[in-house]
Amino acid sequence: MDGETFYSVGELARLTRTTVKTVRFYADEGVVPPFDRSPAGHRRFGVDAVARIELVRTLRDLGLDLPTVRKVVEREASLAEVAAAHADALDLQIRTLRLRRAVLTAVARRGSTPEELDLMHKLAKLSAVERGRLVGAFLDAAYGGLTEDPAFTGIVRSMTPQLTDDPDDAQVAAWVELAELTQDPEFVAGARRTAERFAATRDGDGKPPRPDIVAVVRETADPSLDPSSRGARAIAEHVTAHPACPDDLRSYLEAVADPRRARYLHLLSVINGWPPPEPPTPVLDWFLRALSVRRGSIGT
Repeated sequence: MDGETFYSVGELARLTRTTVKTVRFYADEGVVPPFDRSPAGHRRFGVDAVARIELVRTLRDLGLDLPTVRKVVEREASLAEVAAAHADALDLQIRTLRLRRAVLTAVARRGSTPEELDLMHKLAKLSAVERGRLVGAFLDAAYGGLTEDPAFTGIVRSMTPQLTDDPDDAQVAAWVELAELTQDPEFVAGARRTAERFAATRDGDGKPPRPDIVAVVRETADPSLDPSSRGARAIAEHVTAHPACPDDLRSYLEAVADPRRARYLHLLSVINGWPPPEPPTPVLDWFLRALSVRRGSIGT
């Protein structure tokens, strides 16, 4: 042992810019064991203890627990393996924190009740399989039994959210809100009524399907016109005379113009990373006003 340098607990604490209490704790836990003891019984550490404490402090700052740190410093586990495992654990923690922040932000913004908070928290924690089941139940309730029509197959596909394994904050928040919408009985019932009305406009005799009246309205409407103008009335007359116009035109358009439907489509675009859709509500609202003016003029 002659010629070797040894440090007391206090000296090691000063060299490593830590506390005596910390050095003693690491020694007691076996993470930085002493080389031997002095004749008076005090612990003495070799020069390698300086590097070991620096490594231990770095690993602890990165969040590793003491048993894992001990394995690294004792070479029982490679640093690369431990780093990879810890990085995976941090990824999970980050996703969890994002979900919590999304829920708390939504609660703060909307002034949610405790019951709504509980629902949002549960929705945020769903696994990928559970999310698929929840969305599948909604789509089945809205479009079940109608999907033999190729048009509905495409609609169901386009209405399905696909949350990535590493979503950003906006996607997480959008998922929580969209999932809430799928649990709204009125929204689900409205989606079903809209789908059934759309199905009723489809020809089942092998002929090319008629265009949906919503598409006709969006192609012909001109919100720059005053809804009470002659031009607006002409547009309303054109749409009501169209072969695709259903008998319940007003109620059908009101269902399609439901703000919750537009919100669902917006949230869907955020989750899936799609360009934001053009909401149909402004055009449909304008046309419904023009339709009211036309019917009023007919009545007079």
